[in-house]
Amino acid sequence: MTETVSGNAKVQGRKRGMKIERVFSTEGVHPYDELNWERRDVVQTNWKTGESVFEQRGVEFPDFWSVNASTIVTTKYFRGALGTDVREWSLKQLIDRVVKTYRKGGEDNDYFASVADAELFEHELTWLLVHQYFSFNSPVWFNVGTQSPQQVSACFILSVDDSMDSILNWYKEEGFIFKGGSGAGLNLSRIRSSKELLSSGGTASGPVSFMRGADASAGTIKSGGATRRAAKMVVLDVDHPDIEEFIETKAREEDKIRALRDAGFDMDLGGKDITSVQYQNANNSVRVSDEFMRAVEDGTEFGLRSRSTGEVIETVDARELFHKISKAAWECADPGLQYDDTINDWHTNPETGRITASNPCSEYMSLDNSSCNLASLNLLKFLKDDDTFDGELFAKAVELIITAMDISICFADFPTESIGKTTVDYRQLGIGYANLGALLMAMGLGYDSDGGRAMAASITSLMTGTSYKRSAELAAVVGPYNGYARNAEAHKRVMRKHQAANDVVRTLSVADSQVHKLATKAWADVIKLGEKNGFRNAQASVLAPTGTIGFMMDCDTTGIEPDFSLVKFKKLVGGGSMQIVNQTIPRALRKMGYQEEQVEAIVAYIAEHGHVIDAPGLRQEHYEVFDTAMGARALKPMGHVRMMAACQPFLSGAISKTVNLPETATVEEIEDIYLQSWKLGLKATAVYRDNCKVGQPLSDGKSDASKKDQAMAGNAAAAAAGSGVEPAETKVVEVHKPFRKRLPKSRQSRTTSFTVGGAEGYMTSGAHDDGELGEIFLKLGKQGSTLAGVMDAFSIAVSIGLQYGVPLETYVSKFTNLRFEPAGMTDDPDVRMAQSIMDYIFRRLALDYMTFEDRSMLGIYSAEERQRHLETGSYEPIEVSEAESLKNHDEVVEVRSEASLETIDADAEDRADVETKDTHGNEDREVPAKLHTGQAHTSAELLEQITGTAVDSPLCMTCGTKMRPAGSCYVCEGCGSTSGCS
Repeated sequence: MTETVSGNAKVQGRKRGMKIERVFSTEGVHPYDELNWERRDVVQTNWKTGESVFEQRGVEFPDFWSVNASTIVTTKYFRGALGTDVREWSLKQLIDRVVKTYRKGGEDNDYFASVADAELFEHELTWLLVHQYFSFNSPVWFNVGTQSPQQVSACFILSVDDSMDSILNWYKEEGFIFKGGSGAGLNLSRIRSSKELLSSGGTASGPVSFMRGADASAGTIKSGGATRRAAKMVVLDVDHPDIEEFIETKAREEDKIRALRDAGFDMDLGGKDITSVQYQNANNSVRVSDEFMRAVEDGTEFGLRSRSTGEVIETVDARELFHKISKAAWECADPGLQYDDTINDWHTNPETGRITASNPCSEYMSLDNSSCNLASLNLLKFLKDDDTFDGELFAKAVELIITAMDISICFADFPTESIGKTTVDYRQLGIGYANLGALLMAMGLGYDSDGGRAMAASITSLMTGTSYKRSAELAAVVGPYNGYARNAEAHKRVMRKHQAANDVVRTLSVADSQVHKLATKAWADVIKLGEKNGFRNAQASVLAPTGTIGFMMDCDTTGIEPDFSLVKFKKLVGGGSMQIVNQTIPRALRKMGYQEEQVEAIVAYIAEHGHVIDAPGLRQEHYEVFDTAMGARALKPMGHVRMMAACQPFLSGAISKTVNLPETATVEEIEDIYLQSWKLGLKATAVYRDNCKVGQPLSDGKSDASKKDQAMAGNAAAAAAGSGVEPAETKVVEVHKPFRKRLPKSRQSRTTSFTVGGAEGYMTSGAHDDGELGEIFLKLGKQGSTLAGVMDAFSIAVSIGLQYGVPLETYVSKFTNLRFEPAGMTDDPDVRMAQSIMDYIFRRLALDYMTFEDRSMLGIYSAEERQRHLETGSYEPIEVSEAESLKNHDEVVEVRSEASLETIDADAEDRADVETKDTHGNEDREVPAKLHTGQAHTSAELLEQITGTAVDSPLCMTCGTKMRPAGSCYVCEGCGSTSGCS
């Protein structure tokens, strides 16, 4: 490891230090003293094996931090051996360890005008972190302030030349980076192809052969101690003579995986036999040029060039090669595309060298042998009470965070000397954000809408403009980056490109217009200050996956992603779990003008169905606001591309995101996505077609792939029988028929008279001895014989269904909110309005025969419960003594990952966890929730249960739960582990 210090910390003739403005913290009060703190126990269990994988008791967190956030921070970021006095046990210790190191780094390198400014910097940074307004990337929490090397970067780019020494050095450097839990990317295009000769006269091996060794090395290091696969990116230029072999590597291996799986080998991700397959530890990308993409459009030939001479040694049909790239991506999700000319057109340091590669997640793109430290803001924290985005507050936060990120380079350590030198000389930063999907939903904006894109573009422009403005201000204090002088004109040209892109953004409302005006002013300041001072940083912003740190900030959505699903899986204090509806949904509905009863009904519908299609009272033009990454209203693939295109012109780097396609997508659709991404100015694009990979374990057999496998097995058995071959042993499936639970001869019943919209009627309901509803009879006054017959038939049908086990909850969810005449006012104080007689009848039955928990999921409450909610904020009764005990911060509660309802005090859990709060910490209206009794352990598995379709994601290797997409990686909601470098 190499230790470095800033080469520009003390520059003659420059002003001494920066004045820090107090924005967030309170004068005379430490940020910790403003909060209520509580002690918790964290016990984490592997869902698959039942084994305890982590336990630490008595950890300290603010009371508004979720169970999931505190669990992830405790397990991932607290340092020191478990069970010893040196082990960290409080969030205060963790934040102090990091923030005080940053303060010292700033003081040692003359960033602050005075000691008072240094202290204010410490308090402001602490306030933002403890209130979950932003987070540094994971290496900061792992390493800063510890005895370990002070590595702060998560993203690395390496380089390799056409020599054996360089190739072996590549293996070594990559191994060191993997060992530290980070990821790296590199371009192999300098290595001569297998179609060229060596200086000795022999034939070269080619880059694909050397990929095998690197892949095996990555897999070995992972199995030697890491809990996730090594994160790496391999890039090859489209004009390399071995490009076709590179394109087909992983597709061919996927065919091998299928063959081995069908032969009975364990080929799931993490399976014992998957290690026999090659090229599984890297993401592959093809570097395409504008020349190649134009040849694809025109249908002309394209030349592949010798690595040693640069001469064209082979020509190929560009369209055919492009089809092979898309077909391979259709088969196995690799390779992605990186658009070389676009990337280098936005490059601030072309005089130093071209950008040839990226980090594994494709958001960091810069010079070879460089690194980038990341930080992400929680956008939802900046949503004001009037549902507008607080751009001014956001910009103040960005200024402080950029200052801290630049300070970290002064004291950081790096895995190699060359990476350390490049990073110190160019000081690349990667500020970004998370929770964009949740923010847009809360503002009533569709993710795939002009309004959503305008808001996202304005926020991204403000973030990067403010970052470069602060970078220019820092240059006046501690000097520009060392490589600035030789790249000054190019850097200023890129700043003008950002400014020009900002000028063409078309805002659609007052909310995005206000943010855009701030961005416009920021870019004007960038041009002015940059001309005078230069810039402290070659790069400022990226959009990273924000997997683990997103959970640390309690974000609903990661990075630039839309919401994954409308229902969430929430862990409870004391153990167990709960299904809740995304808390931004009620806020969005109120923003769009829906009344409280309508909000309750829509939320209850979403809780049951997982989507908004046919939700009662929801206008179809508002459906797009609630579109998600997965589920019945999943976003169209081009919706993802258009959102990336809206934000890309305002980023120094790129965007970590995968465009998800349904299993039915065609090769031609992938071709179109790749082509449109190039035309829209993206720097990189990756795609994933559902179920295209075998090595993705599914949690059930409901997916189409599973059905296809079963069908194939059935056909094979039939063929064997027809040929006289003894078929394999047939599995006998026992079919269980429904059983009718008849009512006793003498049973309890109740008769209810009612009036709906002036129409009178009577309902008689009969119950079993245990109180369960078993029959109903309906009679309407002043009715003809036909209607009477229809009502009798309807009553008999419902009664028989009830006796055969159809849950009353099912009938209630289907028949409530049906609209037809007569409708209107009723004479029932519990159901004041009914949209039809059926709506009234099943609401009344729900109140008479269903439990409070089941009714609350459907938004059905009695008059007494509604009154209690108006008085206390809760529909459910709560004992005062218990409420007070829940607020006792010395109480030790247990955090468990098992969904075991036997260990839950359900009443206490509902009161402690069903309540939701808005982004400012104020109590919001209660969102219907229910305790979860199934096999789901994450939102991904919960979505599978609701929709009946599988979410195509791997299982977490740490805790065994189903992961969900985050950028171009996967993240585990149970323990925070990721499959990438974030």
